[in-house]
Amino acid sequence: MSNNMNQMMKQVKKMQEQMLKAQEELGSKTIEGSSGGGVVTVQVNGHKKLLSIQIKPEAVDPEDVEMLQDLVITAVNDALGQVEELANNDMGKFTGGMKIPGLF
Repeated sequence: MSNNMNQMMKQVKKMQEQMLKAQEELGSKTIEGSSGGGVVTVQVNGHKKLLSIQIKPEAVDPEDVEMLQDLVITAVNDALGQVEELANNDMGKFTGGMKIPGLF
């Protein structure tokens, strides 16, 4: 193997290690989403796992359960949208903005 090829392989390996580390760090980040002016708040991590949901009493109306369901969906989608943006920013350093299937 030529010296150039060896050097390139080392750079690829280093980039892979950096990408794995960035993905791990993403999982340790907590992102908050909310809806209804903060009556429903959710927390997710950078790996898109729901960590918690807080619902203020004024959001609970037994006559309008659908509204509460919509508030929860909106809050979760807000948080997941932020995760997607964060992941694209963090991983974009390595991919040059290209979408790589399975990466995020």
